[in-house]
Amino acid sequence: MKTFVHISLLLFNFISIGISAKTHSVTDFGAVSDGKVLNTKYIQKAIDQCFDEGGGIVLFSGGGKYLTGTIYLKDNVTIYIDNGTTLLGSRKYSDYATDTHKNMYKNESHMDRCLIYARDASSIAIVGNGTIDGNGHKSDSVFVKERPMLMRFLNCRNLHVNNVNIINPASWTSAWLYCDDITVTGVKIQSRVNGNGDGLDFDGCTNVRVTNCSFDNSDDCICLQTSRVDKPCRDILISNCIFSSKWAGMRIGLLSRGDFSSVSVTNCAFRNCNDSGLKIQMNEGGEMKNMIFSNLVMENVTRPVFMTFCQQRACVDSPIELAPMKAMHHFIFQNMLIDNSKLDKNSAFFLTGLPKNKIENILISNVQLVVSGGGSMEDANLTVKEYTPEELGDRFPGFSLIGTIPAYGIYARNIDGLTIHNFSVKTVQPDARPVVKFDNVINLNEIDIFTNGKRFKNSQYKVD
Repeated sequence: MKTFVHISLLLFNFISIGISAKTHSVTDFGAVSDGKVLNTKYIQKAIDQCFDEGGGIVLFSGGGKYLTGTIYLKDNVTIYIDNGTTLLGSRKYSDYATDTHKNMYKNESHMDRCLIYARDASSIAIVGNGTIDGNGHKSDSVFVKERPMLMRFLNCRNLHVNNVNIINPASWTSAWLYCDDITVTGVKIQSRVNGNGDGLDFDGCTNVRVTNCSFDNSDDCICLQTSRVDKPCRDILISNCIFSSKWAGMRIGLLSRGDFSSVSVTNCAFRNCNDSGLKIQMNEGGEMKNMIFSNLVMENVTRPVFMTFCQQRACVDSPIELAPMKAMHHFIFQNMLIDNSKLDKNSAFFLTGLPKNKIENILISNVQLVVSGGGSMEDANLTVKEYTPEELGDRFPGFSLIGTIPAYGIYARNIDGLTIHNFSVKTVQPDARPVVKFDNVINLNEIDIFTNGKRFKNSQYKVD
């Protein structure tokens, strides 16, 4: 009876996503779940047979840990990891194959290898209530310099990752390159045992839905990127997620050779993000436009919004010559509750373009922000340095290059078209800086700001 119920549940799950329910248990191919025997060849044999038969389910069940090196997913194959069962990455770097493409950031070839890989495949799923454990704990001799990713998908379509727990990658949790039609739902990612532990990185992907997920990462939780000029990142929907990160909750750009458009992030909570909540950066020649961020709650998020438009080379395949700048325009940030009362004085919105390449058409509406305050008159008179590409050198444009912000609510520079409506700021301590500071902002539209319960009058802001 128990077996019948289990198979019935599998049938229900896989009929719902349109995949054949023929099941291949990895134990039938010789795999054992003792956490010691390397099962790579047995797991791959199950995947290959499933593929040869036209698709179905490769089942990991019975509890325990199935130790493996690199495995290759194929068309119409669903990996099902049962509750209480773990797919465990090997601690030997040599167990990870060398033909799994590469990481697309410059100077990061140490992350080229990965545990789970698929290329030019369609209708792939990783589901179940079990766990994928990258086993990436840093030690004196393992996963310090050479650190495999957990998952990489290249040129794939119709991908589902549902309800699994993904923990302990040695570097990024996942890289999705030039893929289409992606659904990630109900996934919990915990990546704190090593550095550079991104969550979901979508590079040149289209038709992406991420819902009901939680993230606790040592680096950015979700990244949208474009490492190829001909591969845009567009039609991205992210909702009902929880973000916590040593770096950014969500990053858009940096790898930005192609275009970005049509992105919606809604109904999400950000907590304890040490660098930024939303980090949006365009610098490698693409165009970025049409994005909305709404109904967001943040607590202890150092910079709720950090936006830069500049020139820098981030991609490993970028030409040495910097790409010409295109455009960055039409962004909405609305309905945000932010409590940064326990952070330092630099936890404001930060938006900056370049004098000849402004960020265009930004709306900030219905925001309540609590900050610690404590800024001095000296802070209020500071000038934020504008870095040329030569001055940036090999560094990425991050807040560490900025220093103290001369405003406690919003700092905006080199913007064309800015509307601020119903923006309320409360300071815990007195702050001598202005609530907002505008440098080279043109077409400044409606300004409706409240600070410590008092309406902010137009005469109190200055456009330099």
